[in-house]
Amino acid sequence: MNFSFSPLGDQAIVIEVGQEINEKVQERVRAIAALLEADPLPWMVEIIPAFTTVTVFYHPLATLYETVQQELEERVQHISEAVAGEFRTVEIPVCYGGDFGPDLDFVAQHNGLSPEEVIEIHTSGTYTVYMIGFAPGFPFIGGMSEKIAAPRRDSPRLRIPERTVGIAGMQTGVYPIETPGGWQLIGRTPIRLFRPEQEIPSLLRAGDKIIFRQISESEYHSLKEEQHAEDH
Repeated sequence: MNFSFSPLGDQAIVIEVGQEINEKVQERVRAIAALLEADPLPWMVEIIPAFTTVTVFYHPLATLYETVQQELEERVQHISEAVAGEFRTVEIPVCYGGDFGPDLDFVAQHNGLSPEEVIEIHTSGTYTVYMIGFAPGFPFIGGMSEKIAAPRRDSPRLRIPERTVGIAGMQTGVYPIETPGGWQLIGRTPIRLFRPEQEIPSLLRAGDKIIFRQISESEYHSLKEEQHAEDH
């Protein structure tokens, strides 16, 4: 396998696995992250897998960049996708449209579909979490059908409620916390994605497979109450 290495500031190095976003590249990203997490090098601080790269942060006072690159090259040259391990499948229940998804009609009109057809397509696929970023626990989820792709809003909203499901281009995602954002909003899930009180605060991880399931508004409130009771 071919990898390239480049510095990111004075405390990180970026391992580029490929230049195209696809399942093969994602398997390699997961394999490198899994290998380094299972057997970390002594100077490592943090690993961040992304669409086509793995960024490795290190202690700059503990080692030199040249040493970091050399040891990583030795570590990943015989990497196998097999070490990525089994992926998890996570079901995300979503109440689509209405106040929860005010842009569902726009996404439908933009693609010449009905809102029901948008929901059917959005719930029919199996998606992949490519990376966590932008906001704590925010999953960039790929694999969405181009039939329901939609551009970002011209004017981002200043406040998007937590757990809102959105679309931007051919990606879909879930806002884990209240934040500004420009994605088209199509629904909301009762599932809490960001759990800062837990050791691993993000429910989702890079490499997870995602399935969306449509639920009614009454089921949304019921599931949210159940989760609130479990959290407390």
